Amino acid sequence: MGVDLRQVVAGVLTLTMFVMLGNMIKRDHFDSVEGKFPGARDVEFDSEKVSEQGVVSFSKRSTNGPWIESGQELKPCWKESTFDEVEPKGFVTFSLTNGPEYHVSQIADAVVVARYIGATLVLPDIRGNKPGDERKFGEIYDVDKFMKSLYGVVKVVKGLPDDVSIRDFTAVKVPNRISDDHIAEQIKPIFKTNSNIRLATFFPSVNMRKTTKTSASDSVACLAMFGTLELQPEVDEVVDSMIERLRTLSRKSNRRFIAVDLRAEILGKKGCHGSSSSGTKSCFSAQEIAIFLRKIGYDKDTTIYLTQPRWDESLDVLKDIFPKTYTKESIMPADKKAKFLKSEDSEFEKVIDFYMCSQSDVFVPAISGLFYANVAGKRIASGKTQILVPADIPGSSASVTNHFSPYISKKNHMAHSCFC
Repeated sequence: MGVDLRQVVAGVLTLTMFVMLGNMIKRDHFDSVEGKFPGARDVEFDSEKVSEQGVVSFSKRSTNGPWIESGQELKPCWKESTFDEVEPKGFVTFSLTNGPEYHVSQIADAVVVARYIGATLVLPDIRGNKPGDERKFGEIYDVDKFMKSLYGVVKVVKGLPDDVSIRDFTAVKVPNRISDDHIAEQIKPIFKTNSNIRLATFFPSVNMRKTTKTSASDSVACLAMFGTLELQPEVDEVVDSMIERLRTLSRKSNRRFIAVDLRAEILGKKGCHGSSSSGTKSCFSAQEIAIFLRKIGYDKDTTIYLTQPRWDESLDVLKDIFPKTYTKESIMPADKKAKFLKSEDSEFEKVIDFYMCSQSDVFVPAISGLFYANVAGKRIASGKTQILVPADIPGSSASVTNHFSPYISKKNHMAHSCFC
């Protein structure tokens, strides 16, 4: 009996399919076996196995991670129609200092003061921590957007007239989130005497919790804090390109990534790891962040962005557990590094970190403070509410929802007074 060639070909194809299926099953089986990092001797730690170098080994096969879809972008609750234009009678000057998390608050206080006393606001300069480290507002932020957003609220000029000298200004210190009463009692009398003042904001508190007390300036403060600052085009383009690079590296997690505010120089400071009066920690190390993220369900393929300026060996433990961990220097476009990575204390770097953390799918503040608080505000406004506060988790796992920031779970951030 002759052999049908078509039957032979069909038989070979069938056999090939069975071989491929067997390999897939076998590979899947080995993927589910406990993975070990080479060269590590295990010791017990918090019901997990942690190597002496701090590398964690997990027995359960993890999923893609506890990703939660972003909510809808919220709408401003403040009403711009309530802003009646007034004729200004003097000038208010100020500088932006210490990074974007402070800029947001300094802008809000200056606008509220200028509006209340009826003064013209002079566009601020930006000053770093080092002497001589000064930049023009337009090097980082969009000047036209800033001025247009305040049209009809306060008059904004780019500089003082030639007949007005900065020597004629009276310096006034103002507390962050200044109240109408403080302006009326402490600032307005000075302005009446000398119609030119220079503000310097100090921060008696770094939290941004909303209060039950309301004032006539609330709408102005909301607009100033959330509706005035946008990055100038070149800086915005760098942030966008870095975000796209991270999303490209995150194919296995559906283009999602985590931003962690973790800076080695702050973690090394005395008292950083001490407990606060409430019994909670104010800082978490790279190892603690790695264990926290694994326990709540993020797998080894998760992409992580760190605010650390340059790679530090203390971060190696995090990269051992999450190989796709990056700092600015590894994902910034090569032709932008000369300008934006000049120094570790660059205002450009701080601003880039602030906006990267504001736009990531998940934000984890390893360090408490104003950076965390004001990033949270921007995220609340845009519906990106997955902000996870680290914690020491006993046992081998925990629900991600147990670690949402109180700014989110309790809706106690002042942004919730500004958006609805």
